[in-house]
Amino acid sequence: MGKAMFYHLTRRPLEQALPQLLEASLSRGWKVAVRGPERGRLEWLDEKLWSGRPESFLPHGLSGGPHDAQQPVLLTETADLPNGATCLMAIDGAAVSAEEVNALERVCLVFNGYEEEAVSVARGQWKTLTGAGCAAEYWSEESGRWEKKAESEGA
Repeated sequence: MGKAMFYHLTRRPLEQALPQLLEASLSRGWKVAVRGPERGRLEWLDEKLWSGRPESFLPHGLSGGPHDAQQPVLLTETADLPNGATCLMAIDGAAVSAEEVNALERVCLVFNGYEEEAVSVARGQWKTLTGAGCAAEYWSEESGRWEKKAESEGA
């Protein structure tokens, strides 16, 4: 059974925080799907990941290509995981189901703490997922490093 990890961004924007989370997941041997609700935002994120520091290159691709199944990190707006991901990272309030949390090694929900709507969506996702019996943790970077602030052990 997996766990939902909520990451509350308050010090860095998504394009700076996400690579750290992706690197940690890849170091565990997981394939990752990054799910967003709209294609344009994923294209923007794809460009940011390609233009990062060469020494911190993250192998990734945008869904819809001929090599989706081979991508260690796949950016997608769909519910399916064509790269066989064992870790799902949801950004910008992308939908996540309790079934996914229970089936995958890890589900990360990354949200912008400076957008009231994003915080509200994350709170709703926390309530829905923990209400469905999923284990969950809430992490904040408010102090300058990730710190666990809350935990629900699930059913």
